[in-house]
Amino acid sequence: MILQTANLVKSFGDKSVLKGVSLQAQGGKALGLLGRNGAGKTTTIRIIMNVFSPDSGEVLLDCEPFEAQKHKIGYLPEERGLYPKKEIMAQLVYFARLAGLSGSQAKENARKLLEKLQMTEYAGKRLDTLSKGNQQKIQLAATLIADPEIVILDEPFSGLDPVNAMILKDLIRELISNGRIVIFSSHQMNYIEEFCDEIAIINGGKIVVSGSIRDIKRRSPRNVVEIISNNTEKISDYLKIINADIIGDMYADGDKLRVTLEHDGDKDRLFSSLSEYSEYIDAFYVKEPTLNEIFVKYTEASV
Repeated sequence: MILQTANLVKSFGDKSVLKGVSLQAQGGKALGLLGRNGAGKTTTIRIIMNVFSPDSGEVLLDCEPFEAQKHKIGYLPEERGLYPKKEIMAQLVYFARLAGLSGSQAKENARKLLEKLQMTEYAGKRLDTLSKGNQQKIQLAATLIADPEIVILDEPFSGLDPVNAMILKDLIRELISNGRIVIFSSHQMNYIEEFCDEIAIINGGKIVVSGSIRDIKRRSPRNVVEIISNNTEKISDYLKIINADIIGDMYADGDKLRVTLEHDGDKDRLFSSLSEYSEYIDAFYVKEPTLNEIFVKYTEASV
């Protein structure tokens, strides 16, 4: 399955929120939908779910108009929405029945999910008696209770300790391996890199960059070099003298010396000039930008 948005445009009153958003998510992979608060992520998600309609543009599934009501969508919102005073098992069964499952299937799905999430002992308890992390796990169970084809996760790791985060990671990997379409929104870039092959960054209501994380990194300027050495101070002093004209910035952090060159093509000259210091150098490589650096680059200014 391939889910696409094609040139989504949406305004609320005189405020233009989406300005032609096009993105694609494929079954068996996770798409990272990234953006600052107010960039248009939630509006895009709500249009996909048919909470409201775009002013123009469309949502497609396998190149056909997507009718959300005919498909099972699991949505984990950033702002949680379960009933704090209700029994957990009863809530899960209720949401499963709303999605069209029989009573017996709803109970079976709830039992399996609680077991996977290591929450079986809490089935008969009220939600508000649980810790924040355990409430998050129940919210995830409600998201997945009807075995959805499309799963949208907004800040799914919020409030989880490392052990519970591992449990959630296993569930997300299972969804991906089962061919589900997974759209993953988070400001925790380490999780995006762990699960997502591709990202789409939205800023000011527009997609400002999209594609595979690897390709986006490779397209970024390759003028930052990292040198690993136990004598960074000596190498730094030497480079300031011999290569001052090609170095834009340089700083040392322990055994790492990061050199920002004026131009990509200056790497060979820098490498050649270090030949007499080769015995002090353990590694010399181009430092690719982190996903966090890419995010900042494309979202610093409004479009």
